[in-house]
Amino acid sequence: MDNTQVSNASTEKKTIDLFIKLIMVALLITWSVMIVLPFAMTLLWGIILAITLYPLFKIVLKLVKGKKAVASSMITIVLLCIMLVPSIFMITSIISEIKGFKEAIDSKTLVIPPPNAKVADWPIVGKKFYNAWSLLNSNLESGLVKYKAQIVSATQKFVGAMRGLFSNIMMFSLSIIIMGVLFAYADSVKKAIGLFMKKLLGNKSQEYTIVVIQTVRNVAKGILGVAFIQFVIMGICFVLAGVPFAGVWALLVFVLALVQLPGALVAIPVIVYIYSVKEPLPATIWAVIILICGLSDNVLKPLLMGKGAPVPMLVIFIGALGGFMLSGFIGLFTGAIVLSLTYKLAGLWMQNNDSPVSTI
Repeated sequence: MDNTQVSNASTEKKTIDLFIKLIMVALLITWSVMIVLPFAMTLLWGIILAITLYPLFKIVLKLVKGKKAVASSMITIVLLCIMLVPSIFMITSIISEIKGFKEAIDSKTLVIPPPNAKVADWPIVGKKFYNAWSLLNSNLESGLVKYKAQIVSATQKFVGAMRGLFSNIMMFSLSIIIMGVLFAYADSVKKAIGLFMKKLLGNKSQEYTIVVIQTVRNVAKGILGVAFIQFVIMGICFVLAGVPFAGVWALLVFVLALVQLPGALVAIPVIVYIYSVKEPLPATIWAVIILICGLSDNVLKPLLMGKGAPVPMLVIFIGALGGFMLSGFIGLFTGAIVLSLTYKLAGLWMQNNDSPVSTI
């Protein structure tokens, strides 16, 4: 066997060895991704919470004289209490109300109060809603039989919503715990992220890391923060104005704000209701207050989302909105991050492009 044949055999052996190694690495990576995939959403939310609340962690860390375990435990416990305590009370209250409602139906002691005559004047649905309410008030059994299909459908949707709410509460609770673990090992996590970004992006790693961190915080302030502020102020207005189911309306405001729809969509039917039960003057005053609160996101969002942003606020907003349409709630963050990084990369490419630009 001559040298050429030996060289070819050696090359083939190296190629086969490399191919087998690549297959094994690909298999290992795929297997690892499949193992982590069920927890991907929870882990991602934990990372987002850690990035968003890291400034708070540093403040608490100073107060406890640098004890990371104590600071991370304090923040984790407080957030879990904020998440779980109201949720437990709400779920317990709903279950209790459902049991009482079922017992009243079984014992035939349930009494539906008569509708207000002004309900019939509500736009579009007023007449139908008034007729259904009147039938349930005058003859409950007949009303339940007539609207059985609608009641069953509404019940199924309600049960599905409660199931989804419970699973989301558990997911966010686990995400908060993951956030606490990341805080407890903050130095090691920062070092690992720095090395990973350095391998991935080279000399520009620090700049793009700052873009990601600032984008996450701006989205959290500009979308979650504004949604929470509107939820609080409009909820207070609904309660003071005597709107029934004020908490449900306020929660609807929060949900709409998350998907970038104005709170005025909720304010309009509430204002219609207020005019149907109050005198014109107080109804007008409440209508103006509620409408201003519903439109407050137009002022709050540019202030909170654009403050200190490494890219234009419009880029973050479009990324968050498009990400939500593509990936759901988590897309608010991933969409804003991806579009912000794309914007920075495009800017870098244009700066480094020395070719002459033709003019017409």
